[in-house]
Amino acid sequence: MLTGSVTPALATEAFKVEDIQVKGLQRVAVGAALTHIPFNIGDTLNDYRISQSIKSLYKSGHFNDIAVYRDGNALIFRVRERETISEVTFDGNKDLKDEQLIQSLDDSNIRVGETLDKTILSSIELGLEDFYHSVGKYNADVNADITHLPRNRVKINFDFKEGDAAAIEQINIVGNEIFTDEELLNNIELTFDSPWWNFMAQDRYQKQTLQGDIESIESFYLDRGYLQYKVDSTQVSMTPDKKAVYITLNVTEGETYTISEVEFIGEFKEFEKTIKAITPLRADKLYNGALVTYNEEMISKFLARFGYAYPKVTTIPEINEEDKTVKLVVSVDVGKRVYVNRINFNGNDVTADRVLRREMRQMEGSWLSNNNVESSKAWLQRLPYMENVEFETTKLPGEDDLVDVDFTVKEQPSGSFTAGIGYGDTTKLSLNAGIQQNNFLGTGNTLGLSLNTVSYSKSASISFTDPYFTTDGVSLGGSIFYTEFDAGAANLEQYNSKKFGVGVNLGFPINEYIRLNFGLNYKNETISRLQSYEQIDVFYDLYADSNDPSAKLKFETFDLSAAISRNTLNRGTFPSAGSNQTLTFKVTTPNSDLKYFKLNLDTKWYFPISQDQRWTFLTRFEAGYGNGYGTINGNDQIFPFQENFRAGGADTLRGFETNTVGPRAIYRNSTTISSPFGTACCLSSDSDTIQISSRSVGGNAIVLAGVELIVPTPFLDEGMSNSVRTSFFADAGNVWDTEFDLNRFDDLSETQRSFIDDFADPTNYKASAGLSIQWLSPMGPMIFSFAKTLKSTDDDDTKFFTFNIGQTF
Repeated sequence: MLTGSVTPALATEAFKVEDIQVKGLQRVAVGAALTHIPFNIGDTLNDYRISQSIKSLYKSGHFNDIAVYRDGNALIFRVRERETISEVTFDGNKDLKDEQLIQSLDDSNIRVGETLDKTILSSIELGLEDFYHSVGKYNADVNADITHLPRNRVKINFDFKEGDAAAIEQINIVGNEIFTDEELLNNIELTFDSPWWNFMAQDRYQKQTLQGDIESIESFYLDRGYLQYKVDSTQVSMTPDKKAVYITLNVTEGETYTISEVEFIGEFKEFEKTIKAITPLRADKLYNGALVTYNEEMISKFLARFGYAYPKVTTIPEINEEDKTVKLVVSVDVGKRVYVNRINFNGNDVTADRVLRREMRQMEGSWLSNNNVESSKAWLQRLPYMENVEFETTKLPGEDDLVDVDFTVKEQPSGSFTAGIGYGDTTKLSLNAGIQQNNFLGTGNTLGLSLNTVSYSKSASISFTDPYFTTDGVSLGGSIFYTEFDAGAANLEQYNSKKFGVGVNLGFPINEYIRLNFGLNYKNETISRLQSYEQIDVFYDLYADSNDPSAKLKFETFDLSAAISRNTLNRGTFPSAGSNQTLTFKVTTPNSDLKYFKLNLDTKWYFPISQDQRWTFLTRFEAGYGNGYGTINGNDQIFPFQENFRAGGADTLRGFETNTVGPRAIYRNSTTISSPFGTACCLSSDSDTIQISSRSVGGNAIVLAGVELIVPTPFLDEGMSNSVRTSFFADAGNVWDTEFDLNRFDDLSETQRSFIDDFADPTNYKASAGLSIQWLSPMGPMIFSFAKTLKSTDDDDTKFFTFNIGQTF
């Protein structure tokens, strides 16, 4: 208990302390406080040692106020603890996101649960205001408001008044005589006095943008030989109301310099001849700064292919002022060859490490090659269950020739429940469902199970593919399927089909980009209720039983397939660069009931327009042809109608409904005259009635082409660019029946023949254009598209809206 004899501890004579007490503690434990007092009971104290103990307690960061008293030979510390931060909020911040502010405060130890140091708050306020000044918002104000709460807690609210960035009234360049202001200002981002319609103009002052613009002007001069160009000074003058600025650059242009000689010095290993041969720098050419930089980067990348990951390539200009020439001395130090110690993977929560490791072209223990690492990244990004892949190399501590390669991957949904919804003027509402797992249990294998039933179709299938059946990349897959299909209910020409089958396929890698695939399939098919029309009668006459014309048609076929594909796409889903080409040939074996072949070519090319590849131009082309081979009963085999190519819909020609492109079915009916005596008389053939189906029956040849402009999706965060894709497209194509014989209708009138020819063998292409949005959702791929037909069979002005879940991109 304190008594009236308690006195301030300072300004006293030295004494031997017999007791140490700390009063006023709430959150801090007594033991923790005593650890910051640099003496113990029994020590002799004086003013200096006591003042040092006060400093030590303040330095601990736990206390706002400290007073020391002496009660006899006892020393008493009376403290007031700093408040604990209970909550941090932000109000009015638009330029800075909450996440950025939280990270910045966290670096300054301003976080929930920590004690509050008010002196740090003041520096944070000034730092935030400096940031706003750097982006031209000179009227910005930031205040940290503290609200005291019970139990020695506080709430901190940062109140932002950002205001508008200062407008650029004028940009002046002083000292330029060779190039006009307009020529120089065309090379920078900052602008002034922009027209009202140019809403993309950068007419608000930003310090970082100005610094980049100064460098752009410097590069402009250096690329044209002005080696001595320099910026003498930069002035940014602010108007009194802080709402506008004037920018002035004072420059010295100098004169142009010609390269007199290019000399290489340093340690080249075995690459000296190659480096000298590939350099673009040549004597008697005008100095070009961009070319010098390119040369340095090219040499560095070349050496990095062979394990020299950290070469030092420097170009030293030796200027001769008399004749205005410059000798370029390129210093090359290849350094040590660097080897890979370990390849690590992060972010693969589902996919097993071995699945990613088998895609590596860079091996552990071998030298580090930038080509192999980039190739490894590309192979990972082509996996359909990877959204994004990045890597970095980390030097091992104490080792100058060993690195770890760390890959960070972001997975995307590999399994999906897929459903499809479509709507058309004729098909109305259609539905489908299925389950697909492209990364089964993280093994990288593909497992598919589909159970679909709609009004006109029932189907079930199981498929499995192991892309690395062998360690060399040989793939093995198989499938089993069963299908019942009522074409009449699907708004096609009437026939029923029931089929089942099984198939197996093998794939072999030829090199990094090319694969060969071979398949063997068995199919058993039964066709019934075949509606008669002109084109199908040819097929029916070949295979029907003349003794029982109404009997079902049954076919057993074995087909062999071979495909060659080339893939240089940068990603498996939503690629933005590279290309993919596939050529497939399928033929049934001679012991099959149906003998035919089918050839398909499918190609896509992606051309990035912007450096970040968010703007990309896509071209695609698809062509197919099929026909029969051999004979049956003395007649040539023909291409089976159920194998016909068809077009229309979201995955072929957007803007056209399913099965509306290509040849239509022709119905020909004789006209008869009945008499009252029970006899009938047929009129001549040119009196026959001709009817055309509303849907296409397909054909044995198809050509489809399209172009797309892939653009950033508006109002969507850039991080979603690998999950959502928006594009403007134009599609064109047609389907033909190259075996259609118009001579069969020679007995008809010319008008009837022309009418038949227009619909049975249409030669005019079909075209459409529109907007497409694709989303890789957790439940599967979704495609929304709106298209308008530009050219169709009936020259109509059709609009077609589609929304599909589970469509293949």
